[in-house]
Amino acid sequence: MNKQETIVKMFDEIAQSYDLANRVLSFGIDVSWRKKACSLSFEHLGKKSVRILDVACGTGDMILHWQKNAKEQGIGIEKVIGIDPSSGMLKVAKEKLPEIEFIQAEAKALPLEEESVDIISIAYGIRNVIERDKALAEFHRVLKPGGILAILEFTKSENNSILDSLASFYTKKILPSIGGIISKNYAAYKYLPDSIEEFLTKSMLNRELEAIGLEPLYSRSYSANISTLFIAKKR
Repeated sequence: MNKQETIVKMFDEIAQSYDLANRVLSFGIDVSWRKKACSLSFEHLGKKSVRILDVACGTGDMILHWQKNAKEQGIGIEKVIGIDPSSGMLKVAKEKLPEIEFIQAEAKALPLEEESVDIISIAYGIRNVIERDKALAEFHRVLKPGGILAILEFTKSENNSILDSLASFYTKKILPSIGGIISKNYAAYKYLPDSIEEFLTKSMLNRELEAIGLEPLYSRSYSANISTLFIAKKR
């Protein structure tokens, strides 16, 4: 089993407790981060009718936010598709959102036509994609010209401020214990801080986006620099 398969298997194992763990571990603040991602994406896209693809959709949480935000802003969703490699996560997503089309696939090989969606979102998933360069190239391929990519992710700190130290202490010492108790899978939540340390800084990810033809429009870290929101547009 390769590293990507191991990560997918881990998400299969924690799928049933994933939503509860997210709410508890983020103190519910992740809801505001997701809402911000939706509202800024709609603002920068500037269209009243959209097609949305949520990659690494997990249990469908982000899709619920797209639907709610679109309704609040008077934006019509022509179609929304959720894609994830984890069958366990998709099983939960389909139970929550039976009307949505979900596809089991990897980010590096999206089963969609070129220039077929207006918005792509990936919330806390790009860090888990081993072949990130292929995934970003796929995002560029399926986005329409002027389309928006919204990424929410835990990024590696670029400095050692007090806030960064606090965030690091929480993710390394507290999060694995609480996540392990909720999910009964300590290893899965020990993986999270380890994967953050191995991931990119905010500026590094922006450079990768620029390199494939996506123009960074917005990048900001929230809540003691724990979570970063990226908004980029296809040139």
